[in-house]
Amino acid sequence: MRRILAFVLAVALPCSCGFVRSPKGEDTSGNALGALSGSLLDKGNPREQDYSPSPETLLKYEIPYLYDDSNSTLIEHMGYTLSYNSKFRIPNWVAYELLDSELYGDLERNEKFTADPAIRGRQAYDEDYRGSGWDRGHMAPSGDMKWSSQAMDECFYLSNVCPQNHNLNAGSWNDLEKQVRYEARYYGRVWVVCGPVVGRGRYGTVGENKVQVPDGFFKALLAKRKKGSGYAAIGFYFPNASGRKSLSSYAMTVEELEKIAGMAFFVNLPEKYRNDAVGKIDPYGDWRIR
Repeated sequence: MRRILAFVLAVALPCSCGFVRSPKGEDTSGNALGALSGSLLDKGNPREQDYSPSPETLLKYEIPYLYDDSNSTLIEHMGYTLSYNSKFRIPNWVAYELLDSELYGDLERNEKFTADPAIRGRQAYDEDYRGSGWDRGHMAPSGDMKWSSQAMDECFYLSNVCPQNHNLNAGSWNDLEKQVRYEARYYGRVWVVCGPVVGRGRYGTVGENKVQVPDGFFKALLAKRKKGSGYAAIGFYFPNASGRKSLSSYAMTVEELEKIAGMAFFVNLPEKYRNDAVGKIDPYGDWRIR
């Protein structure tokens, strides 16, 4: 079955122009075909550029299944993969795997936000954010990209950024970013997927390019348990507004988060593990979150 799947994907997808990190020895059997069903592959949506993710990338645990991919261009950078929404000029989601070994780099934060060279057509520019009152909120944070100068530079592409309330960006969202790094040290690796929830678009847009301001943000985490063969998962949703509470107050099961985010998470995890992981949470026992 694996040979058949590998052949089908090799035919269906051209080689990626981006950098591909190795699958790192994880079992990618299970729901692989189900994860791709209904996605860009079988709906035949034309891509906006000659740039496509590798088959290995599409089978990684962190890559979600977007229920409505009518505005989705998949882009693979060194440290993360994203689904770009050309209508809203922000990502649908950003996903990456964070290893313990990647936490000990000493690269300084870049601070230079730039347009994404992989995107053809209209996108966000730094000028859109200036004077808007909204932060340039990272989805994949620079603190997770200190292991490579290229990964750090690409982290500051505006395709990895959304208009975000400053209090949230510097508060609870930052608290969770730090917690993810703590969990990567504890588990050895954590799979992360995050992004905006546009919702009703209550805050409108910013800039000449009409960059959508999200109503909120989501983040889902997955880790392999230290004991046994199971996996732990947890979801978070944050309104795009001021206010800082304990991380546990934003936590929910991944199944609950899927209804808010409009996508399914960790679909490539073997079904025997996924059903257990996404349906329940233990914030303190699994994630040390109160």
